Amino acid sequence: MPSRTISFCASLAVACLGQGATADIHAVEPLVLAQEAAAIELADDIFAYAELGYLETRSSERLAGHLEEAGFTVQRGVADIPTAFVAESGSGAPVIGVLAEYDALPGLSQAPVPTRQPVEAGGSGHACGHNLFGAASVTAGIALARWLEQSGSEGTVRVYGTPAEEGGSGKVYMVRAGLFDDVDTVLHWHPSDRNFAAAESSNGNKSGRFEFHGVAAHAAVSPHRGRSALDGVEAMNHIVNMMREHVPSTARLHYVITDGGDAPNIVPEFAEVYYYVRHPRPDMVEQLFERVVNAAKGAALGTGTEMRYEVMHGNYPLLPSETLAAVIHEAMVSVGGFEFDEAEREFALALRSTLFGDLRDMGASAVIAPPMFRQKMGSTDVGDVSWKVPTAGFTTATWVPGTPAHSWQATAAGGMSIGHKGMVMAARVLALTGARLYAEPSLIASAKAEFNRRRGPDFDYEPLLGDRSPPLDYRK
Repeated sequence: MPSRTISFCASLAVACLGQGATADIHAVEPLVLAQEAAAIELADDIFAYAELGYLETRSSERLAGHLEEAGFTVQRGVADIPTAFVAESGSGAPVIGVLAEYDALPGLSQAPVPTRQPVEAGGSGHACGHNLFGAASVTAGIALARWLEQSGSEGTVRVYGTPAEEGGSGKVYMVRAGLFDDVDTVLHWHPSDRNFAAAESSNGNKSGRFEFHGVAAHAAVSPHRGRSALDGVEAMNHIVNMMREHVPSTARLHYVITDGGDAPNIVPEFAEVYYYVRHPRPDMVEQLFERVVNAAKGAALGTGTEMRYEVMHGNYPLLPSETLAAVIHEAMVSVGGFEFDEAEREFALALRSTLFGDLRDMGASAVIAPPMFRQKMGSTDVGDVSWKVPTAGFTTATWVPGTPAHSWQATAAGGMSIGHKGMVMAARVLALTGARLYAEPSLIASAKAEFNRRRGPDFDYEPLLGDRSPPLDYRK
């Protein structure tokens, strides 16, 4: 990318980056920049597809096909998921994985303009920037493969096409299928409104759909003959809401009533509520979810209804890696941030008028945030990967400063040049980090030592979602 778009940062970190390496790790950056136009085209295509979790047929194939054209060997349909893939290039150790996401969110369709303008009313949109995520990761993977070949370095690069991050836990099924068992380290990134790389954790998460089955009757003529499934849902919600006083302050409980009946004059014979339970500790997630299940059982007993539930997904919290985070931060400082041009600044100012709350400084895209541990309240299926192999990630400023994730404003920026600039920056950081890890295997050894220490000697991975099959229709 031209220097007017993304500037290099001259700093002490640049001088020390890659010390002791036998290959020029900075030679990987031109291999990223040479793909800039192709990366933007990839991101824009996936932006236009806007496919929901496990339905990303075109998005998955677009990325997998692009990797194949670049010489990668691609396995499609892994872990019993039609839209999941693993692409590989190179040979031998170390094996470095790069995660790529590409699922959209429902109801957040938006054109890349600074006013609310859905492309399709009620349609889906990339409000978490996964169109950028997938394109940058694929671009970095290709650059690393070419760098390995050109430098004569030994190593394998794998790009993991991971569907349904948004509530579908696609990566969990891939971990469960053993697809990460022989990987040395995994890198990932995520769109954001700032440039940040540091050790971090997140909330674990488990979700379930709770169905209540009652007896239909005329709500006016013979309500005594009915048993309201909606009463069961509302009673459950009331019990859970009373629970909030008696759960740890770091816990999060969310729900939405997905089906509340058909008409007011019919006692509902079916109703459903969908729950998320979050906490930073996996064991506490399990305990809290069991309390929610007990609330559902009590509600069914009290309303004379029957209750059935299905676990929909479950994610571990991110296991931090200070070792890998430090390498990523140095790479990010070396790459540097970027400035908005005049048109982008006008876009940003117009879009910021629709936001409220914490509005970051407009120059955030040019700044590399200082590294400090962060406990995120959200959840991601990257967490399960991080308990299987040393894993670390970062964010770049693909959105207008102050933009929250899962908003139409995030969709808008992710489809235009601000998102593109942050995406190319991310690809450069991924590639530079990967090249350094290949060149300095001692860093990987240090990351593994930290990883084993954090997990503990007796850790035995068991997915929070159990042995269920991938819910391929959860967005239908």
